[in-house]
Amino acid sequence: MLYLHDVWVNWFEGEENGYNVCHFHEWRKDDGVELLDQAPLLKVEPILFHYIENDLSELPQQLLDDIFQKAYLRKNHERVQLEYCFVVTDGVGILAVDTIGYSIPIRKSRLIPRQEQLVYEMIANHEAKQYHFQKSTVEKDFHILSPEPELMTGLTRKERQLKQLLFMALDQLHTSKNEAEVRYWFTEWCPERYSAIQELNFESAWQQLFEETKYGWSKRHETFCENLIKGQPFFEKLWEMEHGPKVN
Repeated sequence: MLYLHDVWVNWFEGEENGYNVCHFHEWRKDDGVELLDQAPLLKVEPILFHYIENDLSELPQQLLDDIFQKAYLRKNHERVQLEYCFVVTDGVGILAVDTIGYSIPIRKSRLIPRQEQLVYEMIANHEAKQYHFQKSTVEKDFHILSPEPELMTGLTRKERQLKQLLFMALDQLHTSKNEAEVRYWFTEWCPERYSAIQELNFESAWQQLFEETKYGWSKRHETFCENLIKGQPFFEKLWEMEHGPKVN
């Protein structure tokens, strides 16, 4: 088995979408970066890599058996043994995974560029190991709180976080079923369509507003999001995490 040593990891926990597992250039000073003293390295088929990267489903039992207790975390000059922790690649993408003792990839991290290069060199002459796993026959269900990757492509970490906040606020707006309120916000987004918006029922207005706002990210999106979450402490807290406290 191949092993990587001195692996810096920045765990993103409970992420079912790979676009939220940030690459090294998006790591932040206040992220909790850890050092793996040792981690087994596996080369797998692209279909399994994609499954691990973009899902929170059961890992193949054989894979878990192969890497059981073979990884160590360095903590305060001590080596702490980890149950199921490994680095996985399909020859293109690379991911560190820690199940924290479960059988699903709870925590995921990208690697620093120097170690990514090392992974490519180490697996260059290795075949992908075949693991049998039950891939769901049902297509993954993307929705407003778990958006399709194409809606997040090309955005920075801050933009992705704010876009997800906007979607959370729109989702809450949908649960309100308040026709006047949704017309108001749709008019805020498209003032020139005021008359047509007044004719829409709740569902049509909300659906059109979502369709209008879900692509891309701009200053207009950001301003709209900031206005939409005003007076909602939980959303405002998430906003502050990206922007810092508001100056009134």
